[in-house]
Amino acid sequence: MPNGDFHREPTGTETGHDSVAPGHAILNLVRPETWRAPLIVASPHSGQHYPPDFLASTGLTQQELRLSEDCYVDELVSAAPSVGVPLLAALFPRSFCDVNREPLELDPSMFSDRLPAGANTASPRVAAGLGVVPRLGANDREIYRRKLSFAEAEARLAVYYRPYHAALNALSNEAIAKFGACLILDCHSMPSVGGPGERGPGGQGRVDFVLGDCFGASCAPAVTAAVDAFLRAGGANMRRNSPYSGGYVTQHYGRPATGVHVLQVEINRALYVNERSLERSAGFAAMQANMTGLISMLAEKTADLLKG
Repeated sequence: MPNGDFHREPTGTETGHDSVAPGHAILNLVRPETWRAPLIVASPHSGQHYPPDFLASTGLTQQELRLSEDCYVDELVSAAPSVGVPLLAALFPRSFCDVNREPLELDPSMFSDRLPAGANTASPRVAAGLGVVPRLGANDREIYRRKLSFAEAEARLAVYYRPYHAALNALSNEAIAKFGACLILDCHSMPSVGGPGERGPGGQGRVDFVLGDCFGASCAPAVTAAVDAFLRAGGANMRRNSPYSGGYVTQHYGRPATGVHVLQVEINRALYVNERSLERSAGFAAMQANMTGLISMLAEKTADLLKG
């Protein structure tokens, strides 16, 4: 693995409504000293900085809220800058503001006032309680003890959601200008147990990884195949597009015709974390090494894979 210098760019400080702490960054962008490949690594759901106003509004404990996190995914992929590609991570939690949703994907039952006419109130994700401002946490627990105002949601969009997407959009534009195309590797984790149709081999729990490329629409097939082959070579059980075919980032940014490809990667949490205590397990180092190997492979091959 190349050893590259890199620098960290914490961005987006805020001290107003629903803030984390005065001067606290909301994003972490770590750039390599030299950007070597048309690849961007993103971790939108691993944030652990819980705004005090948010904690005051919920009936759940912070530990209960943390069950919704894609725990430590930003750490699993932290080698990205060392192999010559940028890493973008949200530092705020998905239970507070989920950047992998449409900007107005909102549940009207959560709000005391009327939502804007353009709000998407009927999506399957809203119906599941998982809009851009989620209604439910893990285990289908109601997050809030009161109705929110739309002004509260708009504040989160302005201070947290839009800066994340501005950063991701700027990175993709920069990559296009530099390399002519780019791949966004959108990294997530999933609970180890899903529904009856989501079992792994032998019917025991979920597979190790699920790759989502919107059924081939968001990413060059060669990229998905290369990632699938790399992980299978390490002994992983794999699925594609079921139960996760790609969220808003995959659907919105994945436009191969314009040169932007997105592949969503879901990692089975049980492979690297205790799902109850959220402590890193004995498998953490191995998973981190596996993801470092994957990113290294993509840094070497993505340019050629996107040409095909």
